[in-house]
Amino acid sequence: MKDFSTEITYKTSRSSGAGGQNVNKVETAVTAIWNVEESQFFTLFEKSRIAEKLKNRINGDGLLQITSSESRTQLQNKKIATERMLDMVKSATFTHKKRVATKPSRGQIQKRIDNKKKLSEKKENRKFRF
Repeated sequence: MKDFSTEITYKTSRSSGAGGQNVNKVETAVTAIWNVEESQFFTLFEKSRIAEKLKNRINGDGLLQITSSESRTQLQNKKIATERMLDMVKSATFTHKKRVATKPSRGQIQKRIDNKKKLSEKKENRKFRF
């Protein structure tokens, strides 16, 4: 995972909700902003993949913005927003391994056929005969 946290800029604002005087005076909410297109850490392919996977989160200017106002301190909110952004980009750039198609082995095929024969014989033996 590439650590692009040096490219992230931060903007602070006043949090909403309960908190008394602290909410009215201190700018504790933090918005982490990252420009996907201008990143030096990712290739063009990775950037296009990030843009496609996170298209609902990226605005018209190509900025990925994450806001955190969970904590009462600006520093903690900055940490939360940064971690959330790093996780989001990590999951967007993750590529799954291609599944390699395989044939069942000869032993597996034989075992399946034997089980079918046993089941067939069992059902055949249940028939009522005169």
